[in-house]
Amino acid sequence: MANLSKEYIAVIHKDQTSDYGIIFPDFLGCITSGKTLEEVKNMAAEALQFHIDGMLEDETDLPTASTLDNIKAQYPDAEAFLIISSQIPTISKRINITIDEKLLRKL
Repeated sequence: MANLSKEYIAVIHKDQTSDYGIIFPDFLGCITSGKTLEEVKNMAAEALQFHIDGMLEDETDLPTASTLDNIKAQYPDAEAFLIISSQIPTISKRINITIDEKLLRKL
């Protein structure tokens, strides 16, 4: 099994009396928090990977990653944005097909 790396944007928010919070607009319900930016960054990567693993296990299609411009327009008051890479396992399948010999050489 190989891995494909895909990047998604996390939105960071913080009130004066709260920890840093992170949401992933492309993944409803995927949230986390941390006391420091470093902690929340690590927690975000773990939360996203856990969420993606669950979706793959449930055979749910992953969303197309939103652009930073779209996320900024959606969350204009957000403090910061993180781009989090996640490893998405890919599965190779062996198939047997009959194909034209010339086409096969081109492939």
